[in-house]
Amino acid sequence: MFDALTDRLTGVFDRLSGRGVLSEKDVAEVMREIRVALLEADVALPVVRDFIAKATEAATGEAVIRSVRPADQVVKITYDGLVEMLGGEGEAEGLNLSLNPPTVILMAGLQGSGKTTTAGKLALRLVKERKKVLLASLDTRRPAAMEQLGMLAEQAGANFLPIVAGQAAPDIARRAMQAAKLQGFDVLILDTAGRTTIDEAMMAEASEIAKIATPSETLLVADALTGQDAVRTAKAFHERLPLTGLVLTRADGDGRGGAALSMRAVTGLPIKFLGVSEKIDGLDVFDAQRVAGRILGRGDVVALVEKAAQELDMAQAEATARKLAKGQFDLDMMADQLKQMKRMGGMEGMMGLLPGVRNMKKQISESGLTDKTFDRQVAIISAMTKAERKKPDILAASRKRRIAMGSGVDVAEVNRLLKQHRQMADAFKSLSKNGGKGFGQMAKMLGGGGMDMSKIAQMAGGQAPTPEQLEEMQAKLKSMPGGLPKLPGLGGGLPPGFNPFKK
Repeated sequence: MFDALTDRLTGVFDRLSGRGVLSEKDVAEVMREIRVALLEADVALPVVRDFIAKATEAATGEAVIRSVRPADQVVKITYDGLVEMLGGEGEAEGLNLSLNPPTVILMAGLQGSGKTTTAGKLALRLVKERKKVLLASLDTRRPAAMEQLGMLAEQAGANFLPIVAGQAAPDIARRAMQAAKLQGFDVLILDTAGRTTIDEAMMAEASEIAKIATPSETLLVADALTGQDAVRTAKAFHERLPLTGLVLTRADGDGRGGAALSMRAVTGLPIKFLGVSEKIDGLDVFDAQRVAGRILGRGDVVALVEKAAQELDMAQAEATARKLAKGQFDLDMMADQLKQMKRMGGMEGMMGLLPGVRNMKKQISESGLTDKTFDRQVAIISAMTKAERKKPDILAASRKRRIAMGSGVDVAEVNRLLKQHRQMADAFKSLSKNGGKGFGQMAKMLGGGGMDMSKIAQMAGGQAPTPEQLEEMQAKLKSMPGGLPKLPGLGGGLPPGFNPFKK
């Protein structure tokens, strides 16, 4: 969503990097370019004016103009301004769950904003937190809206309020409240009806439901791709409903990102969640500092670690680590690693979370490595026999032709995969020499004792985080459930106390 803005801002800061000292004229030129970048990203004009005024005042101070690395100071000022615009520092806003259940969460928004899907995603998050959740559809107008929410409830492992034909939305709300109290539910999520545009009937119905349910949370779901329309929608809903937060959907789309940057500043409401995919688990907690870091091309390693912690099968990862430490790396293991990357968001998703990788965008594009490439490689490996996957050396020309036909590719692509596997296998064999010293060094840098972000950023060709940002990342990582995750296998360290050479 922020790609265009990130590219534009990165270009501005790159032009600054070669300058030893900044004059006030330089600062004015930079701020003008940042202003244009924000306006092109569809950020509301009043928000841009306020941002530029504060950033200019900070950037024209003597500390910046006479700084040893003034470009870094300007980047820091821009980062701080973005964080403030998006909600400020501190912990990400979570849900206000009542101490006296059931907690009622009211979902509001226009039709097509992803409101019903978001209700299902939110239910899944709460079920994972061991909450007993009841979903109720109050959308009596959109065809199959109730059935859709029922299916999402089943996928999330939540309960769904049975449908009673012909019942009005306020009556459904009363029935849902009664059911939630009698059956001991922790959370009740009410999915209200929407319209393609704001009208009085919809607003009146939503207001009546809010009075009946007295929700702890009233979340407005808005489509991030609608730009400034989303900001106007938020203002209209906020005037009629006791909104407590915002949810932006389609954050993985190619919109310009202005809605996310404007809505918080215009409404004063926190953005609580981002919808990052169509999948039911595609809902991320919104964190202003992490989003600001992504916009400035600094990645989001915390999010990458969180994804790994959620998706990794630790038992399988330990088994993989043992084999790698002994120099073993067959095609089955390669297929497992490719599938694991796909589960964590694919090539594009993972690369977007690493600091400095945007500076390598051209090289990555020219390499031809995409999620489709990984899918084809998994298909090639699947077309092999068990013996061929264990010992690829037996793959003669006739076998390669059979594999190519079975996976729908040409023989050249099979050969490229085998060459890539051979290079990876040689690398792991080299790391496993001398009692696995290479793996020990890798673990020390990436996992053991904390991830070294500076080295990772240097490897990626990017700018390392400041000491303050690094300290904050480390604190967030260590505060995760179970402490700092250790990621065995490709791209991670070994688990605490794990020794593959121990008899």
